[in-house]
Amino acid sequence: MQSRFHKRTTWQLLKESISGVEQDYTRIGIKTGIFLLAVPMILEMVMESLFAVVDIFFVGRLGEHAIATVGLTEAVITIVYSVGVGVSMAATALVSRRFGEKDYKRAGSAAFQILLFGAFVSILMGITGYYFASDILQLMGGDPEVVEKGAAYTRIIFAGNTAIMMLFLINGAFRGAGQPHLAMRALIISNGLNIILDPILIFGIGSFDGFGLEGAAWATTTGRSIGVLYQLYHLFNGKHKLVILKENIVFRIQTIQKITRIALGGMGQFLIDSAAWIVLTRIMAEFGSVALAGFTIAFRILMFSLMPAWGLSAAAATLVGQNMGAHKYKRAEISAWLTARYNFIFLAAITLIYLFSADILASIFTTNPEVVVVAARALKIIVLGYIFFAVGMVMVQSFNGAGDTRTPAWINVGVFWGIEIPMALLMAFTFNLQETGIFITIAFCHSLSALVAVYLFRKGKWKKTNV
Repeated sequence: MQSRFHKRTTWQLLKESISGVEQDYTRIGIKTGIFLLAVPMILEMVMESLFAVVDIFFVGRLGEHAIATVGLTEAVITIVYSVGVGVSMAATALVSRRFGEKDYKRAGSAAFQILLFGAFVSILMGITGYYFASDILQLMGGDPEVVEKGAAYTRIIFAGNTAIMMLFLINGAFRGAGQPHLAMRALIISNGLNIILDPILIFGIGSFDGFGLEGAAWATTTGRSIGVLYQLYHLFNGKHKLVILKENIVFRIQTIQKITRIALGGMGQFLIDSAAWIVLTRIMAEFGSVALAGFTIAFRILMFSLMPAWGLSAAAATLVGQNMGAHKYKRAEISAWLTARYNFIFLAAITLIYLFSADILASIFTTNPEVVVVAARALKIIVLGYIFFAVGMVMVQSFNGAGDTRTPAWINVGVFWGIEIPMALLMAFTFNLQETGIFITIAFCHSLSALVAVYLFRKGKWKKTNV
């Protein structure tokens, strides 16, 4: 199998992974499986990160107050991302386990229950965020100009959060089914539309003057909504093993309970991390719009490189889930360690690039030299934790693929709430390092969480998870 893998890597495997040839990931070679899953997953995550990069590229032309508005809204909208990611983890775990068992009908039933769950939660969150947009920006420390100019942007983003939610959770189901090419294509469609619409809706074209900052929100919401329509078409058209049939369209309380149990752990992971991130953003706001704008730009650039790494890590989640469904636990474990090795190599290379090119990268997104200095400093410091995080994120995704979402959640509680927030306050104010203290804290705590995840994964209790 090893020689067969090498024969196919240059073209045939690449073609199969992008075209979406359905595979049995409990039988094919592990390296082959990682490659077939990782290529479309990485491209999917690149497309996801491009949303953020493209938005901040165009919004940066509107000034630091517009950038600060996006940064503050992004910090709070991560609550929506948290729920979406949590339900997505449940989708991947349940669908991959059913696929490992070759029970495709139950996989379709799980997919429908996941749609119901996500739609209900996202509508509630959208209504709340829409009506309290100004209060959210004020609470996050935005100055009066940011609140006045940014409230409309925040309302639109929250009103369109159902599209964000659905993209996350349906793509999670596609990945669990070993169909990451569909998730990739949904993001290509969404992001392609966003790239086209962003400059038109922000700055206008011809006699159309554009909507300014609100145009960025409309572009993102429209692009994501069209992507969701593409996903739904493939869930219902009957051309794939993962399909929602007429008999699946029934409310099943037991499946909802499973989704809730797994999703709560997944939500907890991201909510805990996001809550800590919101606090860090709030602390950063104390140092003014320049510091906040630099932090926002650095965060977007960092996410651009971390998303592909998460894509590669997601391959481990699918392989672990499907192989556990087939009761091949050793194969599931080997899949995680091999994926971690490849992720380490990738993020080590990214670390070197950022260390030597941070100033150039930051200057692409703003012409303000003060903002460039802050963003470049953030990149050079935070990236020092990448080599640890590379392995840790694969371990976390492996826990999630097994359906054990609670272990990573408890890691996040201990590290991000127990250590990161107090350390950030100490470094920023007591030691008077200001924003630099926050950057150091982020690098240290993400490295620590990765090391703890590796230790717990090696103990092997995740193999006993039942979903």
